[in-house]
Amino acid sequence: MRREALTWNDIDILIDHLIPQLEGDFDSMMMITRGGIVPGGLIAETMNITSILTAAVNFPAEMQTPSSKLLSWPQFMQFPDDHLIHGRRILVVDDVWGSGRTITAVKNRVSVGGGVPLTCVLHFNPERNLFKPATPDYYAATTDAYIIYPWEIDRDKDLAAGFGIKR
Repeated sequence: MRREALTWNDIDILIDHLIPQLEGDFDSMMMITRGGIVPGGLIAETMNITSILTAAVNFPAEMQTPSSKLLSWPQFMQFPDDHLIHGRRILVVDDVWGSGRTITAVKNRVSVGGGVPLTCVLHFNPERNLFKPATPDYYAATTDAYIIYPWEIDRDKDLAAGFGIKR
């Protein structure tokens, strides 16, 4: 799979493209850890969204075969109580919609809790999407690449070196 490393300037451009799409007011933002923390913070600051929630989701790897690994049930390691989302318009933010498993799991859980979820990502990969014809409600760009965000480079020195970045 092709890889693409982004700069902070690239992120600014994506956020600038995304913000005008976000229609209406949101009662809260739900950032999906860890990928949604940085884009969510940038969007929240720009749009003055002050009610910030987080969701942490894990898809267990045990007892998975290569053909079934994308079918495991999500485990919510962190999720707000229903009273914080019920009757509220929630912007659910992550960095990328690849297979769509994580953000779809969060979106469905918000709906079950009585909230109105709208999904938002920096990148949407339509070829990997397992939930066709569903797409993110808002996205800045489509891609077929594995995206490396600037906040991920410091975590992986080998990855950084592969892009000629010295840390």
